[in-house]
This record gives sequence, C-alpha cells and structure tokens, in this order.
Amino acid sequence: MDDNSPSSCLTIDIRIETDTMYGFLPEVEALCRAAAQATWAEENARKKHGALARRPLLASPENTSTEENVLSDVEMTIVVADDGFVQALNRDYRGKDEPTNVLAFAALDGPEDPLIPGEALMLGDVIIAVQTTVHEAEQKAVSPADHLRHLVVHGVLHLLGYDHEKDSAAEAMECLEVRILARLGIADPYAGPCAGPCDTDAAATIHP
Repeated sequence: MDDNSPSSCLTIDIRIETDTMYGFLPEVEALCRAAAQATWAEENARKKHGALARRPLLASPENTSTEENVLSDVEMTIVVADDGFVQALNRDYRGKDEPTNVLAFAALDGPEDPLIPGEALMLGDVIIAVQTTVHEAEQKAVSPADHLRHLVVHGVLHLLGYDHEKDSAAEAMECLEVRILARLGIADPYAGPCAGPCDTDAAATIHP
C-alpha cells in the first residue's frame, strides 16, 4: 500500500545511514515500512473499537476523522544505522555510552504538542542499530528480517505512547507486539503466551 494514499494516513521516511551490507539490507526499506504500517493499522483498529489513543492529541476532534474514527495524517522517520551512530545518540540522549538495538524519539513527549493546522502530525523517529540487530537475531536463532520488523514495531509503539516502565505496561505492550507481528506472519518473539491480560487500554501507560 502506498503510504501517501488516503486510506493509510501514514507517511514513512526511511533513511539508511550505514554502508554495511547484510543479507536483509537490500529489502530493509520494505521490511521497515511493512512493520510500521502494521503497527499503525493495529492502533487504528483498536481506536475504531473504542480504545483510547495513547497520545491525547491523536484523539482530539481536530485530529480525528468523525466518519472513520481513525487517526489523521501523520509522519514518522525510520533510520537504519551502524552501531556507532546509535551509540552516539544513546550516549548523548540517554547517558549510556554503548549501542542499543532500537531508539525511539517521540515528537509528542514535550509539554506542547507540535500540531500545525493543515499539516501532518510528526510522530517522531525510530533508529535501528544494524549490527546489534543482526547479532541479536543470531543469538535468538531468528531471521534478521523478522527481528528487524520486531524492533520497528517496538519503536513505533513507543512513538504512539506505549512503554514498558511498569510490569503491567510491559505485559500489555508485549501482547500488542505479538498481535502486530502475527499480522506480518512472525511467530511470538517472547516464546509463549502473553503474561497477563491483553487489555492494553487498562495496562499501558503514556509518557508525560
């Protein structure tokens, strides 16, 4: 599906900030796009069935289609980069001088929501560390493509306001990840049923 079509409501800018070529990299843009779209589709499906949006702005009357009851046009950026690129961000913004698999910088975390009338809403950036992704996939005995899509789903959920700071929120987020990955034909990465109820409305929390 075209990201810019009226039915998708989502524009995804994908940047490749690495010269490292792994087996999955030639199709990395398609993999990232599919994972982000599946996450967005799940959030819209939940909202159609009465679930609360994790970001208050995403549920505001000015930013919601009354006919479809779906979130309005939004944009996000996904960056696939070398571990060094991600390590620098992790050091500068989180105080941890080491690479990590995925970072998510939500544009809606500030006190003032960046809504400009007539323009799409920017959700934020998801940054994937390519070497760490491949190394973790090897450790988990899963394909790099599947692990990459899991990390994208995880990062986009953070942009939408989900977190795993508390056990209940972590369980809810994991349940949602499993459901989204199933849309993509990917097995449960947590190797078992979700712990606790999959009622993400009750359990998941929002970043202030």
